[in-house]
Amino acid sequence: MKKRIRKELIEKRKKLSKKEIFEKSKKIKEKLFEIKEFKQASTILFYVSYGSEVYTHDMIKECISKNVKVIVPISVKKTRSLILSELKSWDDLETGSYGILEPKKDKIKELPLDKIDIIIVPGVGFDTCGCRIGHGKGYYDKLLKKAKKVLFVGLSFEIQIVDEIPTNSYDLPVHIIITEDRLIYCS
Repeated sequence: MKKRIRKELIEKRKKLSKKEIFEKSKKIKEKLFEIKEFKQASTILFYVSYGSEVYTHDMIKECISKNVKVIVPISVKKTRSLILSELKSWDDLETGSYGILEPKKDKIKELPLDKIDIIIVPGVGFDTCGCRIGHGKGYYDKLLKKAKKVLFVGLSFEIQIVDEIPTNSYDLPVHIIITEDRLIYCS
Protein backbone atom coordinates (compact mmCIF):
# COMPACT_ATOMS: atom_id res chain seq x y z
CA MET A 1 0.00 0.00 0.00
CA LYS A 2 2.76 2.48 0.99
CA LYS A 3 4.74 1.64 -2.15
CA ARG A 4 1.71 2.31 -4.35
CA ILE A 5 0.94 5.63 -2.63
CA ARG A 6 4.62 6.64 -2.83
CA LYS A 7 4.79 5.83 -6.55
CA GLU A 8 1.54 7.71 -7.34
CA LEU A 9 2.57 10.80 -5.38
CA ILE A 10 6.06 10.94 -6.89
CA GLU A 11 4.49 10.71 -10.36
CA LYS A 12 2.07 13.54 -9.52
CA ARG A 13 4.88 15.71 -8.21
CA LYS A 14 7.06 15.05 -11.26
CA LYS A 15 4.29 16.47 -13.46
CA LEU A 16 4.75 19.91 -11.87
CA SER A 17 6.73 22.30 -14.04
CA LYS A 18 9.82 24.06 -12.62
CA LYS A 19 7.79 27.29 -12.68
CA GLU A 20 4.97 25.68 -10.65
CA ILE A 21 7.48 24.23 -8.16
CA PHE A 22 9.11 27.65 -7.64
CA GLU A 23 5.79 29.53 -7.39
CA LYS A 24 4.22 27.06 -4.96
CA SER A 25 7.45 26.82 -2.92
CA LYS A 26 7.57 30.63 -2.62
CA LYS A 27 4.05 30.58 -1.10
CA ILE A 28 5.07 27.77 1.27
CA LYS A 29 8.18 29.74 2.30
CA GLU A 30 6.08 32.83 3.06
CA LYS A 31 3.72 30.79 5.26
CA LEU A 32 6.62 29.04 7.04
CA PHE A 33 8.43 32.31 7.77
CA GLU A 34 5.24 33.78 9.27
CA ILE A 35 4.43 31.12 11.87
CA LYS A 36 5.38 32.16 15.39
CA GLU A 37 7.32 28.95 16.11
CA PHE A 38 9.57 29.65 13.13
CA LYS A 39 10.07 33.30 14.08
CA GLN A 40 11.10 32.22 17.60
CA ALA A 41 13.46 29.44 16.48
CA SER A 42 17.19 30.01 16.61
CA THR A 43 18.33 26.71 15.07
CA ILE A 44 16.51 25.05 12.17
CA LEU A 45 17.24 21.78 10.41
CA PHE A 46 16.35 22.06 6.72
CA TYR A 47 16.46 19.34 4.12
CA VAL A 48 18.21 20.50 0.96
CA SER A 49 15.63 19.94 -1.75
CA TYR A 50 16.29 18.15 -5.01
CA GLY A 51 14.20 17.09 -7.99
CA SER A 52 10.53 17.99 -7.64
CA GLU A 53 10.53 18.48 -3.85
CA VAL A 54 9.32 21.69 -2.22
CA TYR A 55 12.24 24.00 -3.04
CA THR A 56 14.13 24.88 0.14
CA HIS A 57 17.23 26.56 -1.33
CA ASP A 58 15.83 30.10 -1.00
CA MET A 59 14.58 29.36 2.52
CA ILE A 60 18.05 28.21 3.58
CA LYS A 61 19.82 31.17 1.95
CA GLU A 62 17.44 33.67 3.57
CA CYS A 63 17.88 32.12 7.02
CA ILE A 64 21.67 32.23 6.66
CA SER A 65 21.48 35.88 5.61
CA LYS A 66 19.35 36.63 8.71
CA ASN A 67 21.87 34.88 10.99
CA VAL A 68 19.50 32.05 11.85
CA LYS A 69 21.53 28.90 12.54
CA VAL A 70 20.85 26.50 9.67
CA ILE A 71 21.57 22.80 9.99
CA VAL A 72 21.50 20.41 7.03
CA PRO A 73 21.70 16.61 6.93
CA ILE A 74 24.44 14.42 5.52
CA SER A 75 23.30 10.92 4.55
CA VAL A 76 25.31 7.99 5.82
CA LYS A 77 24.26 5.20 3.46
CA LYS A 78 25.91 2.39 5.44
CA THR A 79 23.77 3.00 8.55
CA ARG A 80 20.89 4.81 6.84
CA SER A 81 21.32 7.65 9.28
CA LEU A 82 21.91 11.39 9.14
CA ILE A 83 24.79 13.49 10.41
CA LEU A 84 23.62 17.02 11.23
CA SER A 85 25.96 19.83 10.21
CA GLU A 86 25.76 23.58 10.58
CA LEU A 87 25.76 25.44 7.26
CA LYS A 88 27.42 28.85 7.29
CA SER A 89 27.36 29.51 3.54
CA TRP A 90 25.51 28.10 0.55
CA ASP A 91 28.90 27.78 -1.16
CA ASP A 92 29.90 25.17 1.45
CA LEU A 93 27.66 22.60 -0.28
CA GLU A 94 28.56 20.01 -2.90
CA THR A 95 26.71 17.07 -4.45
CA GLY A 96 26.67 14.16 -2.02
CA SER A 97 24.67 10.99 -1.46
CA TYR A 98 21.67 10.43 -3.72
CA GLY A 99 22.66 13.53 -5.73
CA ILE A 100 21.60 15.80 -2.86
CA LEU A 101 23.66 18.83 -1.84
CA GLU A 102 25.57 18.26 1.42
CA PRO A 103 28.35 20.15 3.23
CA LYS A 104 31.84 19.66 1.81
CA LYS A 105 33.98 17.38 3.99
CA ASP A 106 36.12 20.29 5.26
CA LYS A 107 33.01 22.34 6.09
CA ILE A 108 31.23 19.77 8.27
CA LYS A 109 30.48 21.15 11.71
CA GLU A 110 28.38 18.59 13.55
CA LEU A 111 25.65 19.77 15.86
CA PRO A 112 23.72 17.57 18.30
CA LEU A 113 20.03 17.02 17.73
CA ASP A 114 19.10 18.55 21.10
CA LYS A 115 20.28 21.97 19.89
CA ILE A 116 17.64 22.10 17.14
CA ASP A 117 14.31 23.92 17.56
CA ILE A 118 12.57 22.91 14.31
CA ILE A 119 13.08 20.07 11.87
CA ILE A 120 11.80 20.81 8.37
CA VAL A 121 10.76 17.34 7.25
CA PRO A 122 10.64 16.25 3.62
CA GLY A 123 7.92 13.92 2.46
CA VAL A 124 6.52 12.27 -0.61
CA GLY A 125 3.07 12.61 0.93
CA PHE A 126 1.21 13.59 4.09
CA ASP A 127 -2.28 13.21 5.52
CA THR A 128 -3.97 15.88 7.62
CA CYS A 129 -3.13 13.99 10.83
CA GLY A 130 0.55 14.62 10.13
CA CYS A 131 1.41 11.09 9.03
CA ARG A 132 4.02 11.11 6.29
CA ILE A 133 5.44 8.85 3.67
CA GLY A 134 9.04 9.36 2.66
CA HIS A 135 11.25 7.70 0.09
CA GLY A 136 11.24 4.49 2.13
CA LYS A 137 14.81 4.46 3.36
CA GLY A 138 14.02 5.41 6.99
CA TYR A 139 16.58 8.21 7.44
CA TYR A 140 14.08 10.72 8.85
CA ASP A 141 12.15 8.06 10.80
CA LYS A 142 15.34 7.32 12.77
CA LEU A 143 16.09 11.00 13.26
CA LEU A 144 12.59 11.97 14.41
CA LYS A 145 12.53 9.08 16.90
CA LYS A 146 15.56 10.61 18.67
CA ALA A 147 14.25 14.19 18.62
CA LYS A 148 12.79 15.43 21.90
CA LYS A 149 10.94 18.74 22.32
CA VAL A 150 11.49 19.59 18.67
CA LEU A 151 8.80 20.89 16.31
CA PHE A 152 8.41 18.81 13.13
CA VAL A 153 7.20 20.82 10.13
CA GLY A 154 6.36 19.07 6.88
CA LEU A 155 6.57 21.02 3.63
CA SER A 156 4.29 19.73 0.92
CA PHE A 157 2.53 20.71 -2.25
CA GLU A 158 -1.25 20.45 -1.96
CA ILE A 159 -1.22 17.56 -4.49
CA GLN A 160 0.80 15.51 -1.98
CA ILE A 161 -1.91 15.62 0.71
CA VAL A 162 -3.95 12.42 0.82
CA ASP A 163 -6.82 11.17 2.98
CA GLU A 164 -4.77 8.66 4.92
CA ILE A 165 -1.18 7.44 5.08
CA PRO A 166 -0.81 3.91 6.47
CA THR A 167 1.60 3.96 9.41
CA ASN A 168 3.87 1.59 11.30
CA SER A 169 5.01 1.79 14.92
CA TYR A 170 8.20 3.63 13.92
CA ASP A 171 6.35 6.38 12.01
CA LEU A 172 6.13 9.70 13.82
CA PRO A 173 3.74 12.40 12.61
CA VAL A 174 4.75 15.97 11.92
CA HIS A 175 3.17 18.72 14.04
CA ILE A 176 2.49 21.18 11.22
CA ILE A 177 2.15 20.76 7.45
CA ILE A 178 2.55 23.77 5.20
CA THR A 179 1.28 23.72 1.62
CA GLU A 180 0.91 26.54 -0.87
CA ASP A 181 -2.78 26.77 0.13
CA ARG A 182 -2.91 26.15 3.88
CA LEU A 183 -1.36 25.54 7.27
CA ILE A 184 -2.41 22.23 8.78
CA TYR A 185 -1.93 21.94 12.54
CA CYS A 186 -1.89 18.23 13.34
CA SER A 187 -2.92 16.92 16.74
